[in-house]
Amino acid sequence: MRFERHQEKLLPRRLFIWRVARWTAVAGAVVAVSLAVGVCGYHYLDGLPWIDSLLNASMILGGMGPVDPLKTTAGKVFASVYALYSGLALIAVVGLMLAPILHRMLHIFHIADK
Repeated sequence: MRFERHQEKLLPRRLFIWRVARWTAVAGAVVAVSLAVGVCGYHYLDGLPWIDSLLNASMILGGMGPVDPLKTTAGKVFASVYALYSGLALIAVVGLMLAPILHRMLHIFHIADK
C-alpha cells in the first residue's frame, strides 16, 4: 500500500476511493481484533458473561469507561492495561483512516506549488 511520491501524478479519483476503502478496512480490522481481545479478557479474567464483556470492551475501546464493576484482581489489571491500549488504538485507527485523505491534500498542495 504505497502512496505516490511528490513527482508522480495525482491518483485518479476511483483509485483514491479504493485506497480509502482499503485503509478503512485495515482500521476496521484493528478495531475488530482489539474488541475481540477485550471481550475475551473480560470474559475469561473477570468471569463476566459474553454480552457484558462485549459491552465493557466496547465502552472502554470507545473511550467511555467500564460499565460493570470488576471482581477479580486479574480483571482489574486487564481493564487498566486494556484502557491504556484502547486510548492508543483509537489514535492509531483515526490515523489509519485519515492517512490517505491527508496525503492527497498535501499532494494537491504540492502540485499547486509547481
